[in-house]
Amino acid sequence: MSEKVVRLLGLGVRAGRGRVVVGVAGVRAQLQRDALRCVVLARDASGRTLEKVERLARARGVPIVRGPGASELGAGLGRPPVQAVGVADAALARGLVGSLEA
Repeated sequence: MSEKVVRLLGLGVRAGRGRVVVGVAGVRAQLQRDALRCVVLARDASGRTLEKVERLARARGVPIVRGPGASELGAGLGRPPVQAVGVADAALARGLVGSLEA
């Protein structure tokens, strides 16, 4: 499952146009603007990240997907380790949330 999550996020990052936001600060900012359809949190995200992002996402009714570890998530996106990724694109978010059911 985590491989599929990384693959879908990679497509969103390459598509550009703000479909995917990478990093805790960017995810929090977009959550506060109600601009995200789902959030992917690294399996090994820090307690502080979970507190900041997960609480805000739940308050906004945004689904949360547990992804792979931060290193694997970052590597799949061509970045250093990443703890949080936000998805603004509705179709991409449906694919990610649907990957939980597969």
